[in-house]
Amino acid sequence: MTTPQKPADAGSGQGAGGGAGSEGAPAAGGPARRGPAPATGIARFMGGQPTERSMDFAGSGKRLLGTLRPERALITVALLLTLASVALSVIGPKILGHATDLIFSGVVGKQFDEGGSKAETIERIRRSGDGKVADLLSSVDFTPGRGIDFDAVGQVLLWVLLIYVGASLFGFVQARIATVVVQRAVFRLREQVEEKLGRLPLSYFDKQQRGEVLSRATNDIDNIAQTFQQTMSQIVTSLLTIVGVLAVMFWISWLLALVALVTVPVSVIVATKIGKRAQPQFVAQWKTTGTLNAHIEEMYTGHALVKVFGRQKESAEIFRKENDDLYEAGFKAQFISGVIQPAMMFIGNLNYVLVAVVGGLRVASGALSIGDVQAFVQYSRQFSQPLTQVASMANLVQSGVASAERVFELLDAEEQSPDTTAAMMPERVRGEVAFEDVSFRYEADKPLIDDLSLTVRPGQTVAIVGPTGAGKTTLVNLLMRFYEVNGGRITLDGVDVARMSREELRSHIGMVLQDTWLFGGTIAENIAYGAEGAPMEKIVEAARATHVDRFVRTLPDGYDTVIDEEGSNVSVGEKQLITIARAFLAEPSILVLDEATSSVDTRTEVLIQHAMAELRTGRTSFVIAHRLSTIRDADVILVMESGRIVEQGTHDSLLAAEGAYARLYAAQFAEAVVEGKGGGGPCPGPQAARAWGPGARPGLGSSSCPSCLSRLPGYRRRADFQPGRRLRPPRVSAEGGPGACPRRAAEAAHRMRREGAGWGKDSPPPTHRSAPATHRSPRTPHARTPARSTATPPAPPPRPAPADDPTENTCPGPRARSAPAAARSTAPPPWATAAPGPSPPPAPASAARTGPGAGPTAVRSPSAAAASAPCPGSTSGPER
Repeated sequence: MTTPQKPADAGSGQGAGGGAGSEGAPAAGGPARRGPAPATGIARFMGGQPTERSMDFAGSGKRLLGTLRPERALITVALLLTLASVALSVIGPKILGHATDLIFSGVVGKQFDEGGSKAETIERIRRSGDGKVADLLSSVDFTPGRGIDFDAVGQVLLWVLLIYVGASLFGFVQARIATVVVQRAVFRLREQVEEKLGRLPLSYFDKQQRGEVLSRATNDIDNIAQTFQQTMSQIVTSLLTIVGVLAVMFWISWLLALVALVTVPVSVIVATKIGKRAQPQFVAQWKTTGTLNAHIEEMYTGHALVKVFGRQKESAEIFRKENDDLYEAGFKAQFISGVIQPAMMFIGNLNYVLVAVVGGLRVASGALSIGDVQAFVQYSRQFSQPLTQVASMANLVQSGVASAERVFELLDAEEQSPDTTAAMMPERVRGEVAFEDVSFRYEADKPLIDDLSLTVRPGQTVAIVGPTGAGKTTLVNLLMRFYEVNGGRITLDGVDVARMSREELRSHIGMVLQDTWLFGGTIAENIAYGAEGAPMEKIVEAARATHVDRFVRTLPDGYDTVIDEEGSNVSVGEKQLITIARAFLAEPSILVLDEATSSVDTRTEVLIQHAMAELRTGRTSFVIAHRLSTIRDADVILVMESGRIVEQGTHDSLLAAEGAYARLYAAQFAEAVVEGKGGGGPCPGPQAARAWGPGARPGLGSSSCPSCLSRLPGYRRRADFQPGRRLRPPRVSAEGGPGACPRRAAEAAHRMRREGAGWGKDSPPPTHRSAPATHRSPRTPHARTPARSTATPPAPPPRPAPADDPTENTCPGPRARSAPAAARSTAPPPWATAAPGPSPPPAPASAARTGPGAGPTAVRSPSAAAASAPCPGSTSGPER
């Protein structure tokens, strides 16, 4: 059977008004998780590098571009602006080439005398035998004797300046629009992820690391935004530039254009080869990033526990290994993809050399002007630069698509079954819950709950106990529809919960869990989390009813005290009380309490028990507990084992049945509670109380059975406990006699004698009875003897317990007042017969026993006499 486990972040809240939240809100007060847990801890992190699998690059990239579809209008405007900017940028080199021709023509014309024409000058040079110079000058538009026309050059340069300014302005507006498009797309993607998390079943989070989910929802989406921002407009601009430049190049010289195109296939092949090798490394990089984030989140959440067990070095070693894996994957991804840019630069320089050589030959032959060649060189740069940019952005594109695939995996995860269109709810929720032949399993081959049937009447308190993994929390999770049953059905007031809206169902159920969850806000806001818009008067009323107001009033800011991120400015018990107040304010019809007092001190537990008792009033309540002392007052106690209810009944009836519940109870109370729950050593009960007389040294020490102690007259419940301190019994009055626990009465009497004899508080009692000078009376101020008695009278022989004593092996306790009044008042309490002064001498044997069958018997001490009487708190006495 799969053992259900609780995660560290299982929140504490309530369902009404969004307190429990949906399955997809793992931090928002959801249920304590049960189910097949993901690999956690050391085993998860020692498994080596994350597995690499090939991506559907084209499919994921196409889907990623599909997220931009709602911004089609803005994208169209951005494309038009980009086209205008590219067109102006492409025209610029051609106009600059014309300026170069004007300057060169002026320089050449200045070399010849006026009076002749260009043709005559070239013919004269050719006749002189310099044909190559004549061919070169034939492509130059010069006038002999005329120098540089600076006015014309200035006009051309002014046009170039205006063109480049216009291109920059268009590019600026286009970049602004592109930013708006990208941010809107990423905003919608974040919304989709958040909504998806709300629709995911709880089983998804049982199988996923929280840090991994957070990494997908934050890091991967941020990486997608960065990819869009840095590549989308740049790629579009580069592609349009390539097309525009190529068109102008063919216009200037088709031969040079073909020379420039020779390098394009080489660039594509190189970029593709390198990109295929880099892509798996980017997948590994982001997967390793998610694993590292999961480890950091886990270690930070449990940093106190890590320090308690001294596992800092091991945690640091795991971090180092994960960090090394991330470094290796990131280095490989960046290095391999980084090779693209220098390779493309080499190809671009090769293209430049080819264009310069061929262009120079064409100018020398007179086929091209020097201005055209100069413009063509610029175009070759403009042509190769976009190719280099596109190739260099391949690493960003691959990284973004890798992140997109991880986000799409989350968005494509199987959702919880949708609510029925015709949702039903009872006309008035009374709180009657029925489980009818319910079956459930986390894994197909491992059933957890099988054919479970149970009916809970409105207003009943049902306690669910059992070993870990028995299906206790799973039962209430099925009621909340965090999981869907595999068989049978669950009804609320006769209506199948599967036919109800989850939101409506959970609004009637409140939850208070073991692991509290408070968000970073004020105390008032945390209390009102389950009842949005509740007035301050209602908040204070709920706080008073649940004992929150008593400590809030002591805070400087009161209800406006801001709880920090970890809630470290309030104690664990105070946080638990706040969550109870939250559930109280929501006024749910059904209440679920899951180990709500398992991690608090004894004094706070008393307050929480009072608050929960107030909260349970008039509500159907499910109480899941391992501490059986907290569920004695439940109307019905269910004992679950292996997904089945093996016993059910009241506390007394289950103890009398001596079944599974009795075994659990005996296992918990076989030894006294240790460290703040009452001391150590076996609970002596009445049997040890009988021997609490002269010469006896019971194994109590500082131990105290809570079931006995809580019934002692004058004891102020468990709030008197301080962890690790020796318990001092309260004063015992004669008025409390009939209902007092004899074992505790005997202990109190013994301590009185010990103090009267002058024993120290922490001194062990002697093995003999000292004769105190004075004896403490219940109503007389204590008087300590100035000198300790040195007499050592022989101790009387120990008195064996009667064989027919009904309290022989029972610890008196929780039902001490269940005996009839006659049984409780048949004899005066032992302390009522104690008189001040030294202990009286032994009475005659005839005074010890009366009635038929009385024989010569040694007189028992008052404590022994008290212990021999049946304990009214034992289960053997008659029920009221």
